[in-house]
Amino acid sequence: MTKITYYGHSCFSFDLDGFQLLVDPFISGNPLASDIDVDNISADAILLTHGHGDHVMDVTKIAGEDTPVVTNYEVANWCTSQGLNGVGINHGGIWEGTFGSVKYVPAMHSSSLPDGSYGGNPGGFVVQTPDVRFYIAGDTCLTQDMKLIPLLCGKIDWCILPIGGFFTMHYQEAVHAAKFVECRQVIGCHFDSFPPIKINHADAVSTFSAAGLSLKLPAVGETFDI
Repeated sequence: MTKITYYGHSCFSFDLDGFQLLVDPFISGNPLASDIDVDNISADAILLTHGHGDHVMDVTKIAGEDTPVVTNYEVANWCTSQGLNGVGINHGGIWEGTFGSVKYVPAMHSSSLPDGSYGGNPGGFVVQTPDVRFYIAGDTCLTQDMKLIPLLCGKIDWCILPIGGFFTMHYQEAVHAAKFVECRQVIGCHFDSFPPIKINHADAVSTFSAAGLSLKLPAVGETFDI
């Protein structure tokens, strides 16, 4: 079991046997996360899928000067310019942590940084510990590359997929993404935060259920086990 806390949009914290791994910290700019106190969030390492503000806004508030911020090369350089410990890898690259490893894998999206500079190629992550392997897709449409995830990384126990449409794939396409990565347990993200990505929760869950898949739509601030 992995303990997960959802901070809204695409931001999650994973408790990996005491190691706190945080992904895409966008909290203070999200009206749905107004009850979350960013100052109370800690992280032993942070993953950034790409450079858009709705994924990096609070990284400088949360990361200490020694906290590894693992992302692509260009976003890592930006992090370093902000006084953070940017760790730049690119697609196919692996970063080793005390909890296990993180592999950076492709996503199909765009990427620029809050100052308008080039954000490199967006991506997702496959996180592996001695007990679990999970896939964080990042912002992406449906791609054939997802079929390579289980082939190259092994069995995916559960995955986090964007489901809001408009900027990423919709939940109807995310069903196919789950099948591509051969994973039946899905956690949705990148939904409801802005008007264009509001979804019908009941329809999303039933669409997955009809395909023999499980979709969890966590509430902002919810902590749960999977």
